[in-house]
Amino acid sequence: MTETTQEQLRRACEQGDYALLLAAIPYAQLIGVECTRQGDDWVFRLPANKDNIGNPLLPAIHGGVIAGFMELAAAVHLLIATATPGVPKIIDFSLDYLRTGQFRDTYAKCQVWRQGRRVANVAITAWQDVEAEPIATARAHFKIQEPSKPERP
Repeated sequence: MTETTQEQLRRACEQGDYALLLAAIPYAQLIGVECTRQGDDWVFRLPANKDNIGNPLLPAIHGGVIAGFMELAAAVHLLIATATPGVPKIIDFSLDYLRTGQFRDTYAKCQVWRQGRRVANVAITAWQDVEAEPIATARAHFKIQEPSKPERP
């Protein structure tokens, strides 16, 4: 029997090991995303990997990998932060590339700006060496599942 997303999330939060949750996401495994908790924040890490290079002359991380990493970080952050009953579905994603993503580890932090009953907005910032010098910023809107309501007697 396979574990549900909610069960994986619960177990990951109880153990403080978000690798359990990321292990269930094939794209996270493909690009190598990791997640750690630092105080009240979750920090996502994209380790330097030759398979993620888009421009071998610089070398620089492929823009699509950066975008995918940031979108994935936002969805996982939202899943952890709100404990929604299902995986959030992306509505739209807007990304601003600010600097070249050099061939080194890349980090991301997310913040839920507004959460309604069905839609949540998440801001994502990605950086490499210095958090105050982001390589990209993004905004994502997700459709989230409402928690199931108890049945009336």
